[in-house]
Amino acid sequence: MAFNAANLTRMAGASGVSLWHYTSADSIATVNSAGYFNGASSMMNIRDVIIVVDSNTPTTNLANVLTNTSAGVVDISNGTAIVETDGD
Repeated sequence: MAFNAANLTRMAGASGVSLWHYTSADSIATVNSAGYFNGASSMMNIRDVIIVVDSNTPTTNLANVLTNTSAGVVDISNGTAIVETDGD
């Protein structure tokens, strides 16, 4: 699938860094591909943090914007999985 701006929400921000929430049926491997967030390049800054929710799996990952070039190419980190288990 492709990036869907309707699923991206800015939750907070200050001093040039924002916290975003993004939900998609795409896996983190797809979402963290260079260029996936190009449609949001005018809104995102390097070091912004994105909570990525895969509605298919379901899994949640934390990622951050690594690059946002003058050409509008956005690349994010691989993502760190948030453990969604309960041992009790």
